[in-house]
Amino acid sequence: MQIETIKAYHVVQPFVDGPYRMSKGRVADCFDAVIVSITSDSGVTGWGEMAPLGNFYSAAFPAGTRAGVPEIAPHLIGQDPCGLASIGRLMDTVFKGHPYIKSALDMACWDLAARAAGVPLVTLLGGRESDTAELYKVVTHGTIDQMAALAKRIVEDGFRRLQVKVGGNVHDDVERVMAVAASVPKGTVIFCDANAGWTPYQARQFTDATRAIDYTFEQPCTTIDENMSVRRMLDKPMVLDESVTSLEAMLEIHRLGAADGLTLKISRLGGVTKTRLIRDVAVDLGFMITVEDTGGAEIDTSAMAHLSLSTPEERRLHAIAFHEWVTVRTASNAPPVTGSRMGIPAGPGLGIDVVPDLLGKPFFEVGR
Repeated sequence: MQIETIKAYHVVQPFVDGPYRMSKGRVADCFDAVIVSITSDSGVTGWGEMAPLGNFYSAAFPAGTRAGVPEIAPHLIGQDPCGLASIGRLMDTVFKGHPYIKSALDMACWDLAARAAGVPLVTLLGGRESDTAELYKVVTHGTIDQMAALAKRIVEDGFRRLQVKVGGNVHDDVERVMAVAASVPKGTVIFCDANAGWTPYQARQFTDATRAIDYTFEQPCTTIDENMSVRRMLDKPMVLDESVTSLEAMLEIHRLGAADGLTLKISRLGGVTKTRLIRDVAVDLGFMITVEDTGGAEIDTSAMAHLSLSTPEERRLHAIAFHEWVTVRTASNAPPVTGSRMGIPAGPGLGIDVVPDLLGKPFFEVGR
């Protein structure tokens, strides 16, 4: 089997609930996605998606993806899409760095390979460990009253896991988190995520003032060493996200003992291939794992769901349903969400039926 054609689409995905706010005044009002289709000479098509959260969240930006895919895609024509490791090495050879550009292409090859084999993607990723994954919801940065009210509404909707955005003024964030914790039932799981917005000094101030609250601290500072300096005095679990950029970075986090858990972003790592590798090694090393991405609709969320459900349940933290964040549809079905849990669509590959007419005209196409 060989790759016959590759197409790329640009799809802007506005948020249902309006602007998404993080620390340091960072705001986005949509995911700006590139969606890729790869079709083999046998007529099987696989789909991939990459959607940065603005230009500020990750070392990725939408215009870079749109420019980079046409540079890489011609080199994949005639290659075996089922040779997933070989495809990855080839992309790294012809285009140095920029893993986020390769993510959608890699994802599409995994989808194609699983569809050609007639099995769901979760089977190729190691097998299904459970039927569904527990979802969390985000309490975005806002006023104390806004955040407390949003947290209360989320819990009333049946969710038990909250990611509370912090990383702003420390005193104000202490009050925000105290208000959120007071507004939800005891036992609600709370993650305080600073998105690398603080210095170690500020992070220590926050943790010292919130010792009475039960939460997991997520990515308070930028570098691994900075986060390790906070962890030394921390009496709570710590999860790192932005610091997990490669297998080497994950191994450094383990060597230092800098975290209890990791959030793996598919596009930050360069696709499903490298995410699966890092996930499997991290599980063996004892980390708790969340697999998600920087954004996207049905395609990317499906890949996240397959990776989540092939992660051992006792090592899985939670998941997120990004396709419910956006106002646009890209497929006729989606990962099924029941209450606060998400499964995977029935069918081979990602299990979703992408509708090309919903994507508009490709901005790039290459074939034999």
